[in-house]
Amino acid sequence: MTTDHTLDAATGMDAVTLRVGDLENMSGYYSAALGLAPIEERTRGGEVHRVLGRGEIPLVRLVHTPDLPPVNPRDAGLFHTAFLFDTAADLAATVYTAAQDSRTRFTGSADHVVSEAFYFTDPEGNGIELYTDRPRETWQKVNGQLHMDTLPLDPNTYLRTHLTEQHLNNLASTPGRVGHVHLQVGDIPRAQDYYVNVLGFEATLSGYPGALFASAGGYHHHVGMNTWQSRGAGPRAARLGLGDLAITVPTRDDLDALIARMHTRGIQAQDLGWAVRSRDPWGTEVTVAVAGSTTEQLLGA
Repeated sequence: MTTDHTLDAATGMDAVTLRVGDLENMSGYYSAALGLAPIEERTRGGEVHRVLGRGEIPLVRLVHTPDLPPVNPRDAGLFHTAFLFDTAADLAATVYTAAQDSRTRFTGSADHVVSEAFYFTDPEGNGIELYTDRPRETWQKVNGQLHMDTLPLDPNTYLRTHLTEQHLNNLASTPGRVGHVHLQVGDIPRAQDYYVNVLGFEATLSGYPGALFASAGGYHHHVGMNTWQSRGAGPRAARLGLGDLAITVPTRDDLDALIARMHTRGIQAQDLGWAVRSRDPWGTEVTVAVAGSTTEQLLGA
């Protein structure tokens, strides 16, 4: 249940929007490497918007904007989109498939205590995390904050333990969703003011060097923010990369509470009826929508 100051516990993440220079290559990559399939497509002006997902669940919207300059790794924007899988076998099949694609770049793996994760970079420099959660009842708090860490996780051992031919053959039908999104920001206090004090997430870990993690409903994090490469970054220029951060809430009442918080803080917001859109301190577009919004609405927004 939402309050005047926090998001409802049932808040989640929705399809991330990426502005891309080569739509066919990027669409092909997300299809071949991550097992996503095109769901719907629309042309708006000179832009082509293509939504990909698993089943009918949208996971990424690619917007073809070939005239924009490439991603700058030191700008505010996307650190990675994190795709969450239900089981270790589901995760292992996707990790294996991603690693086999010649366009991918494997950047590491980690045991975060609350989750197990593998990291890649797509052909245009956007970070990707593939992960599965450990059971929530095993998560622990230390000094009032969720205990997360970055411990070694050997990918070859993980694959030998969990990879099955059945899961590889049924990759496209394996459930998946956007579990969280990790952002690059210019400074943590301003990020906390917007994502925690205004949007209504609750900080779960603020003691990790150069980073802040926040969530709704006690999840380890729906949004991560760091300054590891982007400390001091100013407003984002028009570039390829993150186009929109999408969050879902259960009801229209949640949107009304968010609008009230934004009004109190003097933050401009666009009310679309089914969603509220604003921008964070670095100009990243953030859309908070009622859960169950259609692909038609996603493409039309």
